Amino acid sequence: MPDQPNQLGEFLRARRELVTPEDAGIPVLGMRRVPGLRREEVAMLSGISAEYYLRLEQGRDRNPSVQVLESLARVLQLDDETGAYLVSLAADKPRSIRRRPRRETVPASTAELVAALPFPAFVEGRYLDVLAVNPLATAISPRLASGRNRLRDVFLDPAERALFPYWEQAAAGLVAGFRQSVGTDTDDPRFVELVGELTIASPTFARLWARHDVARRAGARMLFDHPEVGELLVDREKLAITGTDGMMLVIYHAAPGTEGAEKLAMLASEVLTRGPSIENSPDVFTPVSSRSPSAATLAQTERER
Repeated sequence: MPDQPNQLGEFLRARRELVTPEDAGIPVLGMRRVPGLRREEVAMLSGISAEYYLRLEQGRDRNPSVQVLESLARVLQLDDETGAYLVSLAADKPRSIRRRPRRETVPASTAELVAALPFPAFVEGRYLDVLAVNPLATAISPRLASGRNRLRDVFLDPAERALFPYWEQAAAGLVAGFRQSVGTDTDDPRFVELVGELTIASPTFARLWARHDVARRAGARMLFDHPEVGELLVDREKLAITGTDGMMLVIYHAAPGTEGAEKLAMLASEVLTRGPSIENSPDVFTPVSSRSPSAATLAQTERER
């Protein structure tokens, strides 16, 4: 299978470089030329031969047993989500012939729910595209608009980046969730286009992507530095939409009586005053990445370099 990407080997190499000898309980004597653990150290701690581990990293053996993978996950200190991802990389998968980009269509009932919710809400697709959104969400960020992509905006748009006081932490979580969402389906044209563009345009994305972090797309506490209401602390829910291929309903809310709830009410009041400014059109979706790079994209690229 020389023509197939060596996803398992790339993952093992990236993750062993993140584990220090001290983390693994290995005494450090003198200078080390490699970051993290050496191949033979991973092999020793996993109970396999150094030659066999080398074959795994080089892609000459792509079908290790579950027991070997679980042992490697322990040595590489992977959490349950990332360990499951490691196992999926070694699973037998038929070579697909493909492929046209997948068209994501939001179920009509979900689009109606998004429009009716009294909270900021939007539908996030498998590739983190915004597929449907209500005006309250757009009041938090004008980039929350149908047809835009969260990865592109968070990494390449300076105004979106400014919304996050802890930007790199938020960006790292987004990348890890994207890897989990796409899984091993890395020959998908939309995936190839998006990762290729971001790797070239954003050194930060390239660095985070090379870590091979994996995380479930889940709820979290979010802090925004909003240009109108200042610090905005809300809870974010990410709810899987049944019957779809990876779509999530994303909702921002705050407990009644909290400062976050008051600020969300202020933004809602402004939306009602000026009227809806965003059109929800989930059935007509054009990914922003298919357009020419914006001035903001180019400016951010130069800034990161």
